[in-house]
Amino acid sequence: MQITASAVSLTVDDVPASSAFLTDHLGFQEVLAADGFASLTREDAGMHVVFLRRGLPTLPADQRDDHAGGLILAFTVEDLEGELARLQDEGVAVTMPLTSEEWGERAFQVRDPNGVIVQLVDWNAAVAG
Repeated sequence: MQITASAVSLTVDDVPASSAFLTDHLGFQEVLAADGFASLTREDAGMHVVFLRRGLPTLPADQRDDHAGGLILAFTVEDLEGELARLQDEGVAVTMPLTSEEWGERAFQVRDPNGVIVQLVDWNAAVAG
């Protein structure tokens, strides 16, 4: 097997709202879109984020009403404090404050209009030993 691309697909109620959140606040570009569907990417992300409208008939029946709950869409960034300040300046509510974990991860979280958790993270802190 050779993987040529990667994507995460999330079912949400309002595809345009989630798409707009990623384009407006995280620099993604919508590359494909149709009623109930949007595929977004960034050149540096290494993956696509796909939003599918809940109830879409093209989804298998046992997945149509699922929601992207319980999932964290995480992106590693270089300037975590700068991104935090920028998002706050843009009026994005921070739903988990900047936190440092003993294993070296530092992260904060926001939510898109559909409740999808987006976490920005860095691994620059020294691991406690």
